[in-house]
Amino acid sequence: MPFDALSDVSDEALLVLYANGESAAARALTLRLAPRALAVATRVLSDRAEAEDVTQEAMLRLWRIAPDWRQGEARVSTWLYRVVCNLCTDRLRGRQRRASSALDDAPEVADAAPGVEEALIEGDRMRALDAALAALPERQRQAVVLRHIEGLSNPEIAEVMQIGVEAVESLTARGKRALAALLSGQRAELGYGEG
Repeated sequence: MPFDALSDVSDEALLVLYANGESAAARALTLRLAPRALAVATRVLSDRAEAEDVTQEAMLRLWRIAPDWRQGEARVSTWLYRVVCNLCTDRLRGRQRRASSALDDAPEVADAAPGVEEALIEGDRMRALDAALAALPERQRQAVVLRHIEGLSNPEIAEVMQIGVEAVESLTARGKRALAALLSGQRAELGYGEG
């Protein structure tokens, strides 16, 4: 099947095609899902290299379960988010066990389109957001990233995190309040003015 013909095929159908030996389906599904998985892992872990490892492991697990995929039980993207979040949790717990206090603060790569000043301000804002996210408790950070950065619905987040919708609402509300408190003193510094 030509690669171009796969753009309108559902994630579930692509996984089944891959399981049946269609390598173009794996490429299409990877191009569709890996960037989102990487974004979630990067935000949760605050470490691009670790996030890349998590994304690679999550995609490998997806390819391994492809032959046994049961359509209709879960969406492929939801399953992948759950695996990414679980792998991130494992890595974060590993960090705590090693008592590593220094986080690598890799700067964001600035987009060439905005001017230098806008790029610097946006970089400062992203670093401040990443630092504030890193200060949140693990489950709040996951809920906030999935809801407000990745745009998942509360029921989707509940499925990913394997908790109730009310728990998701509570985690995101507490996470937003904590982020607001952590960032409140930085409004002027981050170019938002005093208002």
